[in-house]
Amino acid sequence: MKVLQLCNKPPYPPVDGGTLAMNSITQGLLQAGCEVRVLTVETDKHPAHTDRLPADYLGRLSGFDAVYVDLRVKPLDAVAAMMSGQSYHVNRYRSEHFAQKLKEILQAESFDVVHVESIFLTPYVPIVRKYSKAALILRAHNVEHLIWQRVAHSTRHGLKRWYLKHLSLTLRAYELEHLNDYDGVVCITRNDAEYFGANGCRRPITNIPFGVEPCKVDDAAVEPNSLFHIGAMDWLPNQESIAWLLHDVWPVVHREVPQAHLYLAGRKMPERWMNANIEGVTIVGEVDDAGQFIAGKQINIVPLLSGSGIRVKIIEAMSAGKVVITTTVGAQGIDYTDGKNLLIADTPEEFARQIKRCLADNAFCNSVGEAAAQLIAEQYNGQKLADELLKFYNKRLEK
Repeated sequence: MKVLQLCNKPPYPPVDGGTLAMNSITQGLLQAGCEVRVLTVETDKHPAHTDRLPADYLGRLSGFDAVYVDLRVKPLDAVAAMMSGQSYHVNRYRSEHFAQKLKEILQAESFDVVHVESIFLTPYVPIVRKYSKAALILRAHNVEHLIWQRVAHSTRHGLKRWYLKHLSLTLRAYELEHLNDYDGVVCITRNDAEYFGANGCRRPITNIPFGVEPCKVDDAAVEPNSLFHIGAMDWLPNQESIAWLLHDVWPVVHREVPQAHLYLAGRKMPERWMNANIEGVTIVGEVDDAGQFIAGKQINIVPLLSGSGIRVKIIEAMSAGKVVITTTVGAQGIDYTDGKNLLIADTPEEFARQIKRCLADNAFCNSVGEAAAQLIAEQYNGQKLADELLKFYNKRLEK
């Protein structure tokens, strides 16, 4: 089977949740014997660095192309989108250069499936329909408008809150209308699939998470009393969650368990935190090896207050046998059992209590981590998930 994978940012190297999820699809399809070509958007924020991609990655693909798209916010364009009722989130991805490259690829090659990563690339669906007979599949990483709806709800500044609410409403209208442009929709979580189905999606829809490689950890190298958060810090829900953690949770933990130490890692760490001097907290910023960083710490905390889809970094930490403390929002999409393989805390008091419990009881902490690793090994097997995706593809091709 020949698959053209359209990506809204470079899927390699897999440095954050989105790229890990996209690369998981690429690798799973390749392992299943598919021929895969990648066409990706690259931006100032997410450059492709095609000259630095490893030969063993490029060699397995039938092609890898990156087209620069300027996603910088432009006030005049934002106002124009607002006045016309269009989604500025989507409009920013419209590019004549990307459209031309896609057209060239489709005219030169035939594909069985065009796999589109994220609703933001939907403006290119008409080009695929015109120049290809391939089945068009949308991979919905999140219910995108719900993320912005929740961010708007938690924003206190009146004008900013109004504008974020406007962005969420226009994105909602676009997202729910254009799901039906596709031949099938693949969500990462069951919750997202059910939401789309209840809100007008008439196309076949399924939920397939992503595969992860089991991570082996040397327990002797784990720093005692260490907590960590790792995630892309240019994502607003992560900024929101860390602000909440530092303001409402960490002072309680640090006062009652002064030996505890918190590490905050992730690219694009805001300057206000990089320059902060917070007792018991080390601002790491971007790390060279996320797996090594995770392996050396004891407890993963993910105090996510808004978002959709599934948190890839939680899956990574669980696969490494780490106990993860997160919110109900953070845990969505994971078939967990609270208290067995994941710990849920939705208020500052609950979060601080769970952290203190784990720091005080290593046996409990280890048992949750072991159960977490077992859950991920059973449910997030990359090849098994790729086979499920291929079955979904084939059913669409039969239509």
